[in-house]
Amino acid sequence: MFEGKDEIIVMQEDLKRALSKPNPKWGMLIDLRRCVGCHACTVGCMAEQKSPPGIMYRPLYDVVNGKFPNVKRLFVPRPCQQCDKPPCVEACPFKGKATWKDNNGIVMIDYEKCVGCGRCVIACPYKARMLDGGKFYTQDTPAIQDYEKAPAFEYGKKWPREEYHIPIGNARKCHFCYHRVKSGILPNCVTTCISRATFFGDLGDKDSLICRMIKNNKVTFLAAVKSPGEKKLTKEALKGITPEALAKAIGYPGSHPQFSDKPQAQPRVYYILP
Repeated sequence: MFEGKDEIIVMQEDLKRALSKPNPKWGMLIDLRRCVGCHACTVGCMAEQKSPPGIMYRPLYDVVNGKFPNVKRLFVPRPCQQCDKPPCVEACPFKGKATWKDNNGIVMIDYEKCVGCGRCVIACPYKARMLDGGKFYTQDTPAIQDYEKAPAFEYGKKWPREEYHIPIGNARKCHFCYHRVKSGILPNCVTTCISRATFFGDLGDKDSLICRMIKNNKVTFLAAVKSPGEKKLTKEALKGITPEALAKAIGYPGSHPQFSDKPQAQPRVYYILP
């Protein structure tokens, strides 16, 4: 609760106020003191985006530190960090066209211009991008179920889930539920969080709940860690593998995310550590 109101209600009011202004600067804060590792945000995101196998915009890392009996556990959700200096944009051969940093702070992807080269997937310092391999969870059963064929509405467009139809073959990632936000609805991960650990709003509005949380708490960011990974991957090998397998193959974040007060990529996702 915040001043007698549910945080969701406060953030919804903040969102309405932000949308009345030109170019709000969207940002997110995740309070790891509150996160209980329930995976509601992960599953809610997958349901919202109709995510196929290998596509998970918000994985959650379960970190165990210490040795028994002195053990501590930390749960770390990892959406796209929406960097202000995004290496993924620089890596794209179609700079400013297939992927770009929007005026509202979100790093966007145009599925119709993305060629699925995989360069951005490797360039991302947080490994928050994946290539859609075109798989279905029920593809080895007697019939692919209708719920897997339902269209997604990312970036404000309708994307049918059909063979050889984009975004199959494209790079994909979290976009702060852009289609919801522009319609005045908070991101799915925010509204499904049972412990109100995720905050969202306009970083340019000092009266917003997210800005108050940032002001009143010590915040940090995920560190951009370079790692050679286990092997050099081809574009085909990147398609449709899980975020965990991707991290293991090409590097960070693996299972132990690291933090930094001044990461080079300048992410817009803040963290409060216990």
